[in-house]
Formats: sequence, structure tokens, C-alpha cells
Amino acid sequence: MTTDKYDFAIIGGGPGGIATAIEAAVHGIENILLIDKADNHSSTIRKFYKDNKRVDKDWKGQSVQIEGNIPFMDGTKETTLDFFDQLLDEDKIDTAFNTEVENIIRKEDEDCFVITTATQSFKATAVVIAIGKMGKPNKPSYKIPPSIQEFVNFNLDKCSTGEKILVVGGGNSAAEYAYELADEDNNVTLVYRKPTFSRLNPENETILKQYNGQEKLRLRMNTDIESVENEHGKIKVNFNDGYYTIYDRLIFAIGGTTPIDFLKKCGMDLDETGNPIYDEHYRTSVHCMYVAGDIAFNTGGSIAAALNHGYHIVNSFMRRSGRIYAHTDKVEAFFEKNPSFKPL
Repeated sequence: MTTDKYDFAIIGGGPGGIATAIEAAVHGIENILLIDKADNHSSTIRKFYKDNKRVDKDWKGQSVQIEGNIPFMDGTKETTLDFFDQLLDEDKIDTAFNTEVENIIRKEDEDCFVITTATQSFKATAVVIAIGKMGKPNKPSYKIPPSIQEFVNFNLDKCSTGEKILVVGGGNSAAEYAYELADEDNNVTLVYRKPTFSRLNPENETILKQYNGQEKLRLRMNTDIESVENEHGKIKVNFNDGYYTIYDRLIFAIGGTTPIDFLKKCGMDLDETGNPIYDEHYRTSVHCMYVAGDIAFNTGGSIAAALNHGYHIVNSFMRRSGRIYAHTDKVEAFFEKNPSFKPL
């Protein structure tokens, strides 16, 4: 680290955090720190996206206009990670991976934050909380016996071929897990507690219905799970319709939760569902504390939209701190130094 006081300290190395760091660098802010508890940036993409998974700029078919200076476009998991590598490598942004923030305290007398980790503390004028929800996936209310937990997943880790698999959930992650596993010669059932899907993008819904019709996978709708047991080393799933089925593997894709305790410790106001309250510039109730990325989406959002968060946050910070946004000479110098960027 090059200083013990930063203009921006960004907690979370996903798209929203990366965008905030890059937008700040583009506009001449020099002291920027990006922190993530994982060993690299974009841990959600690395962990929860299957290899070669499509990454669309217009997620769920919703067109998102890029408002800032990051020319994001459609790609795959690998090209997206390469792109973010390039962004962080282009400019001098301090990074601290394998670092978990324990506390953030606002020091009004010093007009800054003190950010504490297990090994050190440092100060920052502004803090951006850009931690994801999927780092803490939702878990079922019923108990999973310890003897079969190695066969219970919250992503596609350790999945192989030729398995009988039950995927639980009704969102896009559940749908994508189901048909991708079916493509790898697994016997897949997708169970959803409601009679119809309400959160799928059109493409995923079309693929699911097609695969169900071709018997490449089975949709078990309007059905919930009552309990899970160990049946001779396999997973016995008891459904609320009175039937049970034995599976080799069980995958939960039932969403992620906002880390409420951490947000409360930071001092920000939350709504009745535990999500942070923020304005159109992603400012929270704490002066100079912002939210970006997944945690700023109440119902889920795209990478492109998260990139726009960074643009609005830096815009707001520079206006409120009395700086002129879009210093033309600094922006032009940045693009001359970094030709892979193109102003939009």
C-alpha cells in the first residue's frame, strides 16, 4: 500500500467495486484502494459461473446503456475476467486481496473513515461497500445431515457427469445450473415451490421448457422439500406431495442474502428487508459511504448496471468534495496512457 489515507477505499472486488476504482482513476483521483476477502477480484464470477458461461451486457434482456468510461460488452466468463484484469492492471490502484474488513468507523472530527482488518487499519475519505450477496448463499430451513453434506452444493463445484441431480430454485442461476448439467449427461430435475416461473429471463425460460419437452431434464413445479435424509450414502429428498426420490447430488440455487450484521455495524440505515437505503447517487445514510454492485440491487442486476454505479458514485463524490468532475486534461491524459480505453 502506498499511503495510509485514501480518497476511496472500496470494499469488494466485483464489477461495482472495480468500476468505482477505474472511474476514480480516470478522473484524477490518485489514492484508491480495492479490498476483497477472496484471493482475487470477481470472486462471484469465478466461483458461481461455469467455464465458458455467457456473460451478457443486457442481462435478462434489459438493455443497459453504459454511462461511464468502461466499454463493457458481451462475452464469456473468461473474457470478462480478462477484461477486469486489464482494467486493474492499467493504472496504479492499490489492491488488498485475502483481506477481510472487520469494522468501518466514521470519524467525524477527522472527516474520514477508519477501516480495520485483522492485520492493520487505514483511513479513507470515502468508502464504497461493493460486497456481493452470493458470497453468503441462502440455505434451506431444514437440516442437511452432516454425512451427506459433501454431496450438497450451492454452485457447480465438484459436479461431474452421469449423476442424478436435484436443482432447487426458480431463478436464472437455478435454470442455468439445470440445463448446463443436463448437457453434461446428468439426470437432472429442477424443483420449484411455485406453479410458474416469474423471475427467469426469456432465453432461460425457453431453454428450460424445450429441455423439459425433450426429456433432457424434468421440471417439478409447485413442489417444496420437507426434509433431506441419508439413504445408504445417497440423498433422500422428501417432498411435500408425499413422494420421495433418491439423488446423487443436491444443488441449492435459492439466492443470496445481504450481510445485514456488517451493514448495521457500518452504521447505515436499512429497510425492513435488511437492504441498504441509498439515493440516486448510491449514497447511504452515512456521509461519504456508498453502495455498489449486487448489494445495491434489491432484486438482482447486471454487470453493466453495476459498472454504472461506479460512474455515479465518483460523480457524486467529486461534486460533494468541491472537485470539478471530468477534468478534461486528466481524462485525456488517462486515455492517452491507456489506449485500450475509449471514452463513450
